[in-house]
Amino acid sequence: MPSEQNVTPGQAPIGFRRNLMRPEDSERTDRVTYIELFFDLIFVFALTQLSNHLYENQSVLGAAESAVLVLALWWVWVYTTWVTNWLDPARLLVRGVVIGLALVGLVMSTSIYEAFGDRGLAFALAYVALQLGRTVFMVLAAARHDAELYRELAQVLVWLSIASVFWIAGALLPLAYRLPVWAAALVVEYLSANRGFRIPGMTSGRLGDGRLSGAHIAERSALFVIIALGESFLVTGFAFVDQEASVAGVIGVITAFVTAVAMWWLYFDHGERAGSRAIENADMPGKLARVAYTYVHTLIIAGIVLASVADKEILAHPDAGMKLSTAITIIGGPVLYLVGLLLFRWVVARELLRFHIVGVAVMLALFAVAFTLTPLVLGVVVTLALVGVASAETIVRVRRGTDDAEAG
Repeated sequence: MPSEQNVTPGQAPIGFRRNLMRPEDSERTDRVTYIELFFDLIFVFALTQLSNHLYENQSVLGAAESAVLVLALWWVWVYTTWVTNWLDPARLLVRGVVIGLALVGLVMSTSIYEAFGDRGLAFALAYVALQLGRTVFMVLAAARHDAELYRELAQVLVWLSIASVFWIAGALLPLAYRLPVWAAALVVEYLSANRGFRIPGMTSGRLGDGRLSGAHIAERSALFVIIALGESFLVTGFAFVDQEASVAGVIGVITAFVTAVAMWWLYFDHGERAGSRAIENADMPGKLARVAYTYVHTLIIAGIVLASVADKEILAHPDAGMKLSTAITIIGGPVLYLVGLLLFRWVVARELLRFHIVGVAVMLALFAVAFTLTPLVLGVVVTLALVGVASAETIVRVRRGTDDAEAG
């Protein structure tokens, strides 16, 4: 962890004099704090709005718009998680900033549903305010206490500023240009992060190496998975109570619940602990965390969101004729989720989960018969396949003698 000894006298004339970094070798080093959980509450609403947007726009264009929104939403959350990994939320100033970020996040969340409509500028301004405001605060926090981190964050700020131009421009230009311009903004942000935020003529560090708490990053990401699963219950619950009671509705709710349980089981029985251990033991923890939690987890969250849209579609039209968009939604959510878990486990442990591969193959094969089934029947079959993967992986773990404390 950084300390004030990292700074050469007179090197950083700006910044906070008080050290806001998390303390070394303290109970606060790895702890996920309540203020971080408070910030996460905003994303329950955000994910609900995202699900509603995708449900109402089940087309190629709607899918592309939703992909941009989920990538942006995830990027905001990831950046804030890294900041609270470095900073000490017990400090009043840090708490105040996180609360301020939550307020701006609420504005962004209320704009998601109409982000590609009348609220595009509100969404873009809130997004840019979150990205730049948080990074400026982090630059000021590191300036006098960690010279290397200060330089690296200054480079992050440069790239986010470039991307911000695209976000604002996309909101101001005619609607037809919004999707490609915002997609370009995300390319700038994701690609710059992948390249270590390098700037020509400047040295590039390894952002986060030596400063990351693997336990904190892993727990925060796991809690976001819980939030996403909780959002799926909200979407399903509201859809169920808005219709008359029926056998198909009850089966649909039970199917949605079992799907969520299987997703929870697959993540927390196998992979959650592996990530924390891998980061703690890695030579380049920053790079590993970026790949495992910044990029790969995008697929996991997207899979949960898509599955919640499928649950709503099944409840609304359980016996309707199968449409291509419906089949893609019902099958695509669990497939994305399993692929995300496969990649995550490979990145952190170089382990290939063969039953996950089988599960993906089975679900993709269901496309051959999907149009002979109703949405409800297809949903039940996909859920059973997901339960089969979870059961098979757990049986293997138990037979190997891995106890609950060592799972994952």
